[in-house]
Amino acid sequence: MNKQDCILFSGGAKGSEAAFGAIAEEHGIEEVNFSFEGHSIERQRGLRVLNHEELLRGDVSLEYVSRLMNRRYTETPTLRKLLQSIWYQVNSGQEIYVIGEILEDRTVKGGTGWGAEFAKLCNKPLYVFDQKQSCWFNWKQTDWEKNAEDNLPIISHSHFSGSGTRFLEDNGRNAISELFRRSFS
Repeated sequence: MNKQDCILFSGGAKGSEAAFGAIAEEHGIEEVNFSFEGHSIERQRGLRVLNHEELLRGDVSLEYVSRLMNRRYTETPTLRKLLQSIWYQVNSGQEIYVIGEILEDRTVKGGTGWGAEFAKLCNKPLYVFDQKQSCWFNWKQTDWEKNAEDNLPIISHSHFSGSGTRFLEDNGRNAISELFRRSFS
């Protein structure tokens, strides 16, 4: 795979998304950051501000998301737009990489969790680096499988998505850096 053909799809927000973008730029990978008017982001490179009509294409019932995620989401315009923009990130990538924490109910913690659940629904390859456990996992139809040190994920599709927690720790940043090194060196 030629890295000049690759595109990272993300959201440019503080934490994991900004780190994915910065590391992609270091490796000469193009990035597209989906956002919406009024959303605070750190990455401006490849910024794609979604308009009202585009956001509606990614609309999802908060009741459905709450049931799927085993938690309650409060209806706010910002949350709705955030979930809609995550729809674009996941829809655009052929494989999904997330930095966060896998919870006991097999969902991923926080708003990032919707992106992971949507990737599962779309049957896309999904990899999560769990910062608490300090290791990579991949989704295998019904459960998470821990990746052994000799079987760490490698970006294998030219269009991929990178997302995750705003509270990026050193091991999460290193996981992103090593993912790109393994994939593009």
